[in-house]
Amino acid sequence: MPPAVTTRRHFALPDLGEGLTEAELVAWHVAVGDDVTLNQVLVEVETEKAVVELPSPFAGTVVELLAEAGESVRVGAPLIAIDTATTPGPRPDAAPGAEEKVPMLVGYGPTEAPPSRRRHRRNGPHAPAAAPPAASRPLAAPPVRFMARQKGVDLADVTGSGPGGIVTREDLAAHLAEASSQAPAPQGTPREARTPLRGVQKHMAEAMTRSVATAPQACVFLTVDVTPTVDLVANLRRNPRFEGLRVTPLAVVARAVVLALRDHPTLNSSWDETTDEVVTKEYIHLGIAVAGPRGLIVPNIKDAQDLSLRQLTAALSDLTETARAARSTADDLRGGTITLTNVGVFGVDAGVPILNPGEAAILAVGSLQRRPWEFEDQVALRHVVTLSLAFDHRLVDGQAASLFLRDIGDVLADPTNLIAYS
Repeated sequence: MPPAVTTRRHFALPDLGEGLTEAELVAWHVAVGDDVTLNQVLVEVETEKAVVELPSPFAGTVVELLAEAGESVRVGAPLIAIDTATTPGPRPDAAPGAEEKVPMLVGYGPTEAPPSRRRHRRNGPHAPAAAPPAASRPLAAPPVRFMARQKGVDLADVTGSGPGGIVTREDLAAHLAEASSQAPAPQGTPREARTPLRGVQKHMAEAMTRSVATAPQACVFLTVDVTPTVDLVANLRRNPRFEGLRVTPLAVVARAVVLALRDHPTLNSSWDETTDEVVTKEYIHLGIAVAGPRGLIVPNIKDAQDLSLRQLTAALSDLTETARAARSTADDLRGGTITLTNVGVFGVDAGVPILNPGEAAILAVGSLQRRPWEFEDQVALRHVVTLSLAFDHRLVDGQAASLFLRDIGDVLADPTNLIAYS
């Protein structure tokens, strides 16, 4: 049997779907010199949708990491170089002239970049012998390019000392040191900090800007005595069927939203910009706004209309725990039809929420407070909450929005309506 041949292969950032063109590298799970197996997780990347773990499409030894944590990487750009051992020659059962295939993960495509992309990499077994790189693009590894962008340096101004004129870290550091020595002494200490928006935060900023710019938004408010709902939650926490579940008033609000949508379907619709049509959904993917470690995200509970109060309670708990652990998938964040946000957890009475793009309504729940309230012709301390409903006025008029909010309030004021409306 012929001896094994070591081949250096590059794994590029795959197409992660949804039209995404780049991702931010969050953390490496391997280091140079590590042996990796097929499907072993190599790296975590964060898109505008979610954090994704990327497995290795082949086995071998890591020889180079081509991007650093915090760097934004374009789809198709190389992430890592791995030396793999292969046996030359066709398989005994292969047709004459057939080329040996290398196993790869479905959907990842070729494991090597096309020649036009490879020629910008460092010299190695697959570097072409001729065809020098285009002069308009200085040669540098992705980490060096990332550092240059962070420092505001044009690599064309840096003299490269590496093979073929590649700009190294040392070259960039020397350029920065020289520029610093020639710069005038600063007057005073800067009192500003600049933080680039990336990943989830960048997506949220873009989505909110798009929402306000494209949808005429209005808001209505309702303050409700929810003491009966508070009593219901206390009873459910003692109920054996709810044992092990984290029962909260938000679960009852979520169920009230689902029930109210039966009579007010326009609140569960969207506007098709291409045809100027209203698209009313017969399913409810209930979005829940969650403040996660990387920013605000809105995963959704699929087909919430089919869930009982107990099932909705369990789904709500699972969704928030997953989001706060930064483990929400792209599917968790895709396809929401209406959103619920609990601003009361931050201690505020109410707020005017901004629509999630593509949705007709979002309901904000304020803090639950004990206040003097009229009850049975007397003033008593009651549990009171303010609800704020923002809506797309192209899809929903003021009457529909007000009646929808009133029906939700009716359920919270008298939870027996959970049965009456079911």
